[in-house]
Amino acid sequence: MKIVNVVLTKCISGFYFDDQIAIKQGCASDGFMYNGDAVTSGFEYIRNPGEGISIQLILDDQYIAIGDCVAVQYSGVGGRDPIFEINESISLINEFIVPILIGEELNSFRELSEKYDKLLVNSKRLHTAIRYGITQAILVAVAHAKKKSMVEVIREEYNIKDLSLERIPILSQSGDERYLNVDKMILKEVDALPHALINNVDKKLGREGEILIEYLQWLKNRILKYRRHNDYNPVIHIDTYGTIGDAFNYDVQKMVAYIKNLEEIVSPFKLRIEGPVDASSREETMLILKEMTDILNKESSVKLVADEWCNSLEDIKEFASKKAVDMIQIKAPDLGGINNICEAILFCNKCGVDAYCGGSCNETDISSRITTNIAMACGAKLILAKPGMGCDEGYMICKNEMNRILAIHKEEKKV
Repeated sequence: MKIVNVVLTKCISGFYFDDQIAIKQGCASDGFMYNGDAVTSGFEYIRNPGEGISIQLILDDQYIAIGDCVAVQYSGVGGRDPIFEINESISLINEFIVPILIGEELNSFRELSEKYDKLLVNSKRLHTAIRYGITQAILVAVAHAKKKSMVEVIREEYNIKDLSLERIPILSQSGDERYLNVDKMILKEVDALPHALINNVDKKLGREGEILIEYLQWLKNRILKYRRHNDYNPVIHIDTYGTIGDAFNYDVQKMVAYIKNLEEIVSPFKLRIEGPVDASSREETMLILKEMTDILNKESSVKLVADEWCNSLEDIKEFASKKAVDMIQIKAPDLGGINNICEAILFCNKCGVDAYCGGSCNETDISSRITTNIAMACGAKLILAKPGMGCDEGYMICKNEMNRILAIHKEEKKV
């Protein structure tokens, strides 16, 4: 089966492109708006509507395989590609990529995705968002051509034989509605919550961490008060965007003591802290996280999660091989080709580090469903409910896709 045509359309993603540096520096907010000037290169405003490109591959039997080119909310920082320019990218894809895609034989997802992930245009690699969308569409197309599910294609091509297909815990993120959205999560008994978007020291963490302490005290009591089953014990997962390092001046002993205090506050629930530090480079961030992880593994049950500076497959392999953290967020759009997500999860599993198949609130329903299939196929330990920050929509998309995958797999085993 071949690709006979390619159609590109602009699409709306599930959230916004935000200038993380401006936000962390304390720009003024007004409702959902941010006031002030953008700081990160490529940003016209601090908050910009999320956009992407849908790539529709038309096959010779007229089936249409879709993938969405999208990028993360906080583009242009932490070693990531710059903010995704839609109009320029459509022109580039039409001129340089579409002529190559047309006529491709759909024999192997892995081979085709690696080809387009490594493709150079004018001596440069394609933006991660473009590679992300093209390879999604390729996976869908190859699965159709082979009359197999996406999970089956991935397991076959990556020779995954020793993993059973199991339900994976889902993390839901609240955005700035860290109180209201928690109630939604409790009602739906989300596995891990609330992320909480602790991305500013003065407004959300506190110079001595006191704002987060107060929030976690409220969070624990809220779960205990409103959970409808006593065996509902979600993991408390907080993303601090490096603010713990900023508040405690990167003093490892002080940061560890603070995190252990947070653990006591949320007990009896387990605690994960994502991105406690965001230093000036990958190496510095990794060294600090490694030191903190080694201490906490001896003295605590808190798990640390890498995010910033852990964006590419190479980054993930460095963090995992050194066991710098307990869990690594594989931030799906940042890896470019989704073949890299497969490689990243499998590498983390090999190293004994938990693979968190994450991504961004700024993705789409298409990309979220496809990455859920990848997480299931490769045996990730956690999935992010995405897109959006409303809690309900992203959780619905990922949970329903997972349930469908498991149900189909169960039926296939009967045959």
